[in-house]
Amino acid sequence: MVLLSFDIEEFDMPLEYKGEIPFEKQISISQTGLERILDILKKHNAKATFFSTVVFAENSRHLIERLLSEGHELASHTWFHSEFEDKHLKESREKLEELFSTKVTGLRMPRMMPVDEKKVERAGYSYNSSINPTFLPGRYNNLKVSRTYFKEGNVTQVPASVSPNFRIPLFWLSFHNFPLSFYKKLASDTLKKDNYLNIYFHPWEFAEIKDEAFKLPGFTVKNSGSDMVERFDSFVGWLKAKGHTFGTFQEFQKQIQR
Repeated sequence: MVLLSFDIEEFDMPLEYKGEIPFEKQISISQTGLERILDILKKHNAKATFFSTVVFAENSRHLIERLLSEGHELASHTWFHSEFEDKHLKESREKLEELFSTKVTGLRMPRMMPVDEKKVERAGYSYNSSINPTFLPGRYNNLKVSRTYFKEGNVTQVPASVSPNFRIPLFWLSFHNFPLSFYKKLASDTLKKDNYLNIYFHPWEFAEIKDEAFKLPGFTVKNSGSDMVERFDSFVGWLKAKGHTFGTFQEFQKQIQR
């Protein structure tokens, strides 16, 4: 099973790099990207999971309603993208359920931040996908964490996929910066070894973000916008042609619990 997931959030990354972007533009850029993602998934009849902040969901109700109507799963990316308190774990889950009358069972922390698993369980989640089990200087050092899913208390941990050898991460930056042929090789190796693939992206990657005012490094905007639309469309089509199925995290969790 291929687990495609998207962290749908206010596009505040320029602020990390001392760039400028008003809140309205943070939302509109992510909305544009989300529409393009949904169109690609619909074309290939591929299901996915969308981890949304409450802020983005409240400002994009029509798009959240669309993704739910097309069979995708809504999960929590907490309340804000760049501000977090423990209470947001439970409050964001409950707010998303209230707004969209859907069962929210999954969590992914913004920027894959560490989180107390007991608090995640108490907040009512059954799975958490907030670990990148690799080493990235200044960001992650999770080489001792399991590469594949595992149980922690009553919560299923579903780390982002890394290659079987050397734990090369298969997250969004790899997809943008590796030659697509190399990325496909890593994805194939991982599927063969693990029998599933968990990869994540963001809607703003599919929008036009090469703006000098944002001050974003080249490696974050490479193959973004229309290039990303074409690249991702090709990749999903390739996976489908290989006979792989696409599922939501809820479907995956049911499968592994059988």
